Formats: sequence, structure tokens, C-alpha cells
Amino acid sequence: LSRSSAVASAAIGTPSICDQLVETLDTKQVQFCKKHPGFMMSVQTGASRAIDECKFQFRTRRWNCSTLDETAGAATSGRQLPTIAAFVHAISAAGVAHALTRACSAGELDDCGCDRTVRGASPEGFQWAGCSDNVHFGTSFSRTFVDAREHRFSKRKPKANLNGTAAAQQQMQIWRALMNLHNNEAGRKIIEKSMRIECKCHGVSGSCELRTCWKAMPSFREIGEQLKEKFDSATEVEPRTSHSGSRRHLVPRSPTYKPHTDADLVYLDRSPDYCEYDSKTGSLGTHGRPCNKTSKAIDGCDLLCCNRGYKSHRERRAERCMCKFHWCCSVHCKTCLREVEVHTCM
Repeated sequence: LSRSSAVASAAIGTPSICDQLVETLDTKQVQFCKKHPGFMMSVQTGASRAIDECKFQFRTRRWNCSTLDETAGAATSGRQLPTIAAFVHAISAAGVAHALTRACSAGELDDCGCDRTVRGASPEGFQWAGCSDNVHFGTSFSRTFVDAREHRFSKRKPKANLNGTAAAQQQMQIWRALMNLHNNEAGRKIIEKSMRIECKCHGVSGSCELRTCWKAMPSFREIGEQLKEKFDSATEVEPRTSHSGSRRHLVPRSPTYKPHTDADLVYLDRSPDYCEYDSKTGSLGTHGRPCNKTSKAIDGCDLLCCNRGYKSHRERRAERCMCKFHWCCSVHCKTCLREVEVHTCM
């Protein structure tokens, strides 16, 4: 998550942008950045959208997609957030793929454009036309750029001269890389599987004598919602090595779990409860968080405040009210003060 934050806040467009990110990106990513600087604006857009979407989807959870470096100056990455890492990696990879695909369709990049393979008449009787989103280019770019770091870790061979603890840590680093690669791909698969057909009618008085259609991606909010559902049903996995030792893969930890697909999220370790501040896990705790007094869900004061209790106070808020439309074309509103009761976790 901290890497996404660094890319999202970088000064894209400056000559030294790739060198500025040398401590954030992998060596191959920096090389790719220097070779294809035009793509980096889309990478930044994708990283920024991924962070915003993460904050939106987890706004009522104990961990609300905040990072310690936002408040305390300590770097926190998705690696340190066990179960949460699954969503962070998936939404980040999807964000880059979605942003780049959008840029291609809008003609903002010289090296890509609309998907020209979608042409001719369809079996359903409509004509393929317009600008179909080139999702294959977007996901391929995301796979090359976003996965570079994890590929490097996943292909490492354990060193034979390490002691027990160091060897176990290195082995776990390899398994985490495989987990992250799977979740990165799951984020991209959600986009590919969510492609839909949009059409426009042609004919006298909208009779739709002829329909022209194209393939389009859903909004990134829809992608975020689907990934949130995948997160809530993520599969706990464990590492498994083939008898020859040449192949590593992740399998469900329990035989009662259904096998995961390439679009499902997986995790190796369960997350803590995030009730209290903990720099090791990236938890800011829930002290001072606003809660819903009447809700029995995770945003309710009982669950969000971890049964510590909450305090209430009343405050006055300024809101727009008594809005009127004036021809043409503006809306004039008055400002009203409303007193509301606010509840925050102790």
C-alpha cells in the first residue's frame, strides 16, 4: 500500500520521476519507467484510484485502508497486513489495468488504442463498431509492470547456508510473492470477466433498425465492489511443493474449503483484529473513529469500538438547503445549520 501511495503522490511528468521512485519500485519497474515514460501517468492514476477505492470499500471496517506512514511516518506495505494484503494487491493491479485501458480508449497514449479485433457482425444481429476497450493491452501492461517485484521474489532459490530462522523467513518471502501474484491476477481477471456490451440504436425516430455495439469496462467502483465481495470470501491457503521440488503452489488450508479459482482472493495468514495501534501490523486502532450507534454491523459502535465503549456529543453542521433552479442554468442554495449527534470510539 505504501508503494501505491508513493507512486500516486509522485511528481509524474518530471524528467527524474523514475529516479525519484527508485526506492519504491523494483529495478525492472524503474527500467520500464524510463523506457515508457508516457505510461507512468496512467500508472499514477491507477494507483491513486486504487487507494481511494480501498478507503471507500473499507470505510466502515476496523482497518479502513489507512497506513501508518500517513500519520506516524512509519512505512507500511501490503506484505505486513496478512488478510488485507489480498485486497490491496488485487485492487492495485486492477487500478493500473483499468486506468491504462481507459487511457488507450481515450487516445491519450501513442502505443495503444481501441480494441480493433472486435469487428464485423455479431451472431446476435448487431454490428460491432465504436471503440471497444482494449482490456487485453491494459491487463498485459499491469502484468508486466505491477508483477515485476513479486516475480523476482517468487523465482528465488533458497540459500543453503542460512540458519533455521533465516531460511524460514526467506521461504515465507517466496510464498508471499506467489500469494501476491495470484491476487494481482485475480484483480485483473475481475476486469476481464466484467466486460459488457454497450450499444447505440440507429434508425428513424430511434427505431433501432440498426444497432452498433462495443465492449466496455465497468466503472472502477463496480470493480472495487466485486473485489470487496471476493475479499469477504477469500480462501486461507498453505504452501505446497511438488515431490521433485520444482513446482510451488498454494492449496486450501482445509480440505473442507472449496478450491479457489484464478479470480478468487487467497491469504496465508489471518489478520489481527486492528482494535489497537500496532506498527508491526499496520494497525492504527479504532480509538476516535466515528461509529453508528444504531447499527449491528461492523460499523456499529459495539463492533467497531471493540467493546471499549463510545462517547457522544452534538455538533452543528452547515449544509446546503432550499435549493432552487434558475433559468438558465444555475442552482442557488441557502446554507442551513443542522445539529447532529456524533458517536466516536473510546
